[in-house]
Amino acid sequence: MAYYSVLAVTPTSQDWIPDYIGPANALVAKHGGKYLARTDSHQRLEGEGEEAALRIVIEWPSKQAALDFMNEPEYLPHLKARTEGSISHHFLIEGKDDLA
Repeated sequence: MAYYSVLAVTPTSQDWIPDYIGPANALVAKHGGKYLARTDSHQRLEGEGEEAALRIVIEWPSKQAALDFMNEPEYLPHLKARTEGSISHHFLIEGKDDLA
C-alpha cells in the first residue's frame, strides 16, 4: 500500500539547502520514494493557520520505506539541518479511503 509524506516547510535559513537537496534526492530514491510535488506554488483554499513557503509530497511504496528513509543514518545529519534551519511539519498518510 502506498504512503505519502506531506510536508510544509518554511526555511528560516538558506544555509542548509544546497547541501540538502542532492543527498535527500538520492536517499528518497534509495528507499523507493518519488517526489510528486516540491513547490512554492500553492494556495490555501480552506482553513486558517501559518502559511508554508514550500509544500512537498513524496510517494512511498510502503510505510516501512518512509520510516526507513527517516531513520537512514546518512539522512540524519540532513534532517537535523532541515529541522534546525526551517519550520517543518511532516505528515505520513496511508494511501487509502476510510470513508469509501
